[in-house]
Amino acid sequence: MNLESPKVNIGKSPQDVYAFLSDVKNFESLMPENISKFEVLDNDSFVFAIKGMPEITLKKKEVIPPNKIVLGAAGGKIDFSLTAHIERVSEASSDVQLLFNGDFNPMMSMMIKGPIGKFIETLVSNMPNTI
Repeated sequence: MNLESPKVNIGKSPQDVYAFLSDVKNFESLMPENISKFEVLDNDSFVFAIKGMPEITLKKKEVIPPNKIVLGAAGGKIDFSLTAHIERVSEASSDVQLLFNGDFNPMMSMMIKGPIGKFIETLVSNMPNTI
């Protein structure tokens, strides 16, 4: 299952956006309001929970400064990734898009497509006001 967030423009350089997203503790400020848990585990990973859903642990899997950060599932039964693509628009402006990629059975895909789509849309829409 592949989901894409809308692209958002952020009035910061790709380096600034990359620096913000590289620090996993900053993801707390991007989370939806209905978050019930957020805990940084180490420099590369954090765990969070949204009311009504199980806890999810994400870990930095790949970084390509200043254009790409890949977070992946750390442990658990489900393998997926969340990729932030950062594109330079100008010296002080960047476009950011989040891509979610997971390998789920059709039933699971139907159940989680809406909530995951809304989740990544919330993360990206909170970026312009937070970064």
